[in-house]
Parts: sequence; structure tokens; C-alpha cells
Amino acid sequence: MQQDLSLNDPQSVQGRFVSQLTRSSYAIILAGGRGSRLMQLTDWRCKPAVPFGGKFRIIDFALSNCVNSGVRRIGVASQYKAQSLIHHLQHGWSFLDGRFDEFIDLLPAQQQTGEGWYQGTADAVFQNMDMLRRRKAKYVLVLSGDHIYKMDYGRLLAQHAQTGADLTVACMDVPLHEASAFGVIGVNDTKRIVSFLEKPQEPPCIPGRSDRALANMGVYVFNTDFLFEQLIRDADDPNSSHDFGKDIIPHVITRYRCLAHNFADSCVGMPDSGIPYWRDVGTIDAFWEANIELTKVSPDLNMYDEEWPIWTYQAQLPPAKFVFDEDERRGMAIDSLVSGGNIISGATARRSLLFSRVVLHSWAEVEDSVLLPNCTIGRRAKIRRAVIDKSCHVPEDMVIGYDPVQDRQRFHVTPNGITLVTPEMLGQRIHQIR
Repeated sequence: MQQDLSLNDPQSVQGRFVSQLTRSSYAIILAGGRGSRLMQLTDWRCKPAVPFGGKFRIIDFALSNCVNSGVRRIGVASQYKAQSLIHHLQHGWSFLDGRFDEFIDLLPAQQQTGEGWYQGTADAVFQNMDMLRRRKAKYVLVLSGDHIYKMDYGRLLAQHAQTGADLTVACMDVPLHEASAFGVIGVNDTKRIVSFLEKPQEPPCIPGRSDRALANMGVYVFNTDFLFEQLIRDADDPNSSHDFGKDIIPHVITRYRCLAHNFADSCVGMPDSGIPYWRDVGTIDAFWEANIELTKVSPDLNMYDEEWPIWTYQAQLPPAKFVFDEDERRGMAIDSLVSGGNIISGATARRSLLFSRVVLHSWAEVEDSVLLPNCTIGRRAKIRRAVIDKSCHVPEDMVIGYDPVQDRQRFHVTPNGITLVTPEMLGQRIHQIR
């Protein structure tokens, strides 16, 4: 516990050391991907801009980790359908103060080094090298913008600096039988990386732990000069796909000092289970499950932590409203999260997560479902195990999630039986940023 206090206390020697590291670092968040496994949920927005948790966007978690860690010089590299993301950043993240050298650089693909757009994660950073040079950072954090987790990057930077590494890769300790779904890091007894395998059939285990493996989290720390050298080398390689996981890391681990960092050492708000919280909500099933998990009495992701808040855009909305209290028409929500601006008018929500400006009309029933902002559910409609996209207007008496055969004729139904509904599937045209 003493180590935790000294790292977080800015007056301690270690605390000042970490503060110096975070102030001399620049974070670039890779937010250009569509996230095609989210199906029609990313038809009009990139994956990092997808709403999550009742009031946030997925990218808010990486950004909040940066700000809370003290890394307040940030770049966001965007490409696919970025308008929703840019709109969110402009409205929700303008509180950083340039007078204190705090800012977010918006880095859409601009063909700065040629006629091509971003060709991979490494190329997205390579095309912004001139900007990085101007920032004169000693360390560069390269982060994925599409995962849900709370992490103190200061601890990661401290390990990187203290061990004299050229590259440090953040890893998550996972059961060996699940490791084939990830990029897997092989290490020796000193945490030095000896192999990097993408979704291997026989993943290497952690030394001394035959049942565990280290999965790549997509969180990297580079010494800036070293990063530039590798990006230039990779850009000149005609056989490279210009990706950190596929090209940069496999090349450097056998040639330079590359170390692994265990996420358990920097996870914020460790759950009672002792397993650090990290979610890739890259499929409809995973997205639904991670959101519904928040309705539990004690979910693993603590959104009420005032010491490590998740920052986002805060719309000025009235409190949620519940009306009618009759035997057959009662406005109520049970085991649910209900956001501001919502009206539960003689309807029932159970084990569901309702984003802002959602209206449930009389006798409607919503169970085990995620409703994104501005949805309207008509009278007597019944919805179960569904994800309803932003601005959907479900007609009166419509039934969703009870008959998968019928649902597949109009909507998308996942292998686990979760129904995705978008305005287009309902025959509605929505002319707005999503």
C-alpha cells in the first residue's frame, strides 16, 4: 500500500518522478477503425465513437486514463466516418487548457506523406511524425481508442523509464485456453519480450504459470527517437502492412530492449474478483454484455469512482421522469440504469441500460436491452435482449427479441440471440450526426 501512496502522492519522490514522466509524454490514440464486427452500429460512426455505459463514448475511457494519469498532450488519429467522433471531442474535451500545455490534437487522415490515407496503425503515427517532432516529447504512448478499461499510464511510464526499455507493451494476464483470441506476448523471467504471436493455436504461457498467458492490450510506450527510427524503417519496407502488432513489434523484440508490463500493476479500481477490468466491445454480443453488466448491483467497472472519473460530454438535460402509478400502467425501472432526459411514461424497464432522451410510452416493456440516445418506444411495444441504435422510433405494438426467425427478416440477430435495430432497419431516415 505504501508504494501505491507514494506513486500517487505528487509530493513524494516517486510521485514527482511519475509527474515528470507524464508531463514529458505525448499520447496518440488510434481511433480510425470502423469496427466492422459491430455490424450496422458502425455504419455512421467509427468504433471509438460508439456510445457506451449510458452517457459515454468508447474513446472516453482512453482519454480519461490519459487526463487522470497526467498525460495531457494527446493526439487522436481518425479516419473512418470521423464526424461523430470529432463532434464529440469538440464538445466534450475542450476543457484542456493550452496555456498549461494541455490539448487534444485532432489528426484526421490528410495524405500528409503521399497520396494514401492511413494504411495501418503504424502508418497513422508515421504520417503525423512532423507534428510529434514539434511536441518534443521524450516518450510516446500509442493507445487503442476502442477498449473499456481504467489504467494509470503513469505507472506504465515509470516501469518503462526505470528499466531503460526502448519499448514497453502493456499486457493482460488471461487463462491459457482463452489466449488464442489475442495477440500473445512471450516473456522470460525478467519480463523481456521474446516472442509476439497473433492469435496462436498454442500460445506461450507465463514463466512459472502453465495455465496463464499474456495478451497484448494495444497499449505501448516508446522512447520517441526509437519510435521514429522504427516508423521510418517500416515505411520504407514494401512488404510491410505498417501495423504495430503485425510488423513493428515482431521486428524489434529480437533486436532491442522490449519489456512487458502487467496490467494488474497499473489497473485502477481492481474488482473484488482480483481480475483487472478490460473489455473489447468489438461485437454486438460483447457490446450488449458489457453494457448489461453495468446494471448489476456491484459491476466490475466502477463508474462511481470520484478519484478516477470518466470524463465525457455532459448535455444539460432534466432529471429522468417516471409517471403513472396505476395497477396496469406504472412507470418504473428495475435493476436498470436510466440517464437524464428520459421519460418512463407508464412503461417498465428491467435489467436495461437507457441512454439520454429515451422515452418509453405507456404499457411498453423493455427487458435486458440497451437503448442508445433519442430512442422512442411506442405504446405496448415489447423489447427483449436487444440493442436499439440512436434515434430509433419503435412503433406501437412492435415486438422485438421474442421470435428470432421473424426478427431476422427485418433486423440483425447475433449468434447469441441479441437483436440489433437501427433506424434504417425500421425504414426511418435520420439526418444527424450519430
